[in-house]
Amino acid sequence: MNTDLSQRTAVVTGGGRGIGLALARSFAASGARVALIDLLDTVDDTARHLADEYGVATCGRRVDVTDQAAVADAFADIGAGLGVPQVLLTAAGIEINGDSVDVTADQWRKVIDVNLTGTFFAAQAFGSGLLTAGLPGSAVMIASMSGSIVNVPQWAASYNASKAAVAHLGKSLAVEWAASGIRVNSISPGYVLTDLTQAILDRQPQLHDDWVARIPQGRMAKPTDLAGLVTFLASDASDYLTAQDIVIDGGYTAI
Repeated sequence: MNTDLSQRTAVVTGGGRGIGLALARSFAASGARVALIDLLDTVDDTARHLADEYGVATCGRRVDVTDQAAVADAFADIGAGLGVPQVLLTAAGIEINGDSVDVTADQWRKVIDVNLTGTFFAAQAFGSGLLTAGLPGSAVMIASMSGSIVNVPQWAASYNASKAAVAHLGKSLAVEWAASGIRVNSISPGYVLTDLTQAILDRQPQLHDDWVARIPQGRMAKPTDLAGLVTFLASDASDYLTAQDIVIDGGYTAI
């Protein structure tokens, strides 16, 4: 199975840490040039460390994924420096938990804007670059098992709704762009131990045991547990696979 990504440029939103960075490492290990997009001030340094570690060309761009013009400019800049991106991973995301009756308008909009609108703007810039250049490509969107089930005992209606929408966005773009050789898939992880989930657990420590008790494999995922699937989807090894959402949750949604 050929998962070689050499001679390709991969863009990872939310690539400064967590799932995004772990999967950016997987792309770099497969030979891709890697561009990290994040709001973190450290994204440039993170990209340089990635270059030193894997011997591939990288760059870091501090960009707000909810700013359509800024995202488009970042992709144009990345294309000029590293080559037109042919791989995209959208890992930028946030979660705000709480009773739905207490959610403010700003909280709701922030989650939808980052998780859904930011994903669309990145995909839009990615697809535009490929269509202009006449190149094929593969986008992988990070959705969530929360897009098809309702997590308990915490409440996160905005997060759940945004991730359900991300999965359907992926299908919609996949069908629209299929004739041009652009594939779009999403993955729906279960509970992954990242900075995002750790912040939730710091506020509500009892959730860890509640979550793990419902996972047949008996543990939360590590970001690296997603790497094999994402690299496969990004590569020519999955050339006939598009418009799919793949759940990777240790068995959580099976029970």
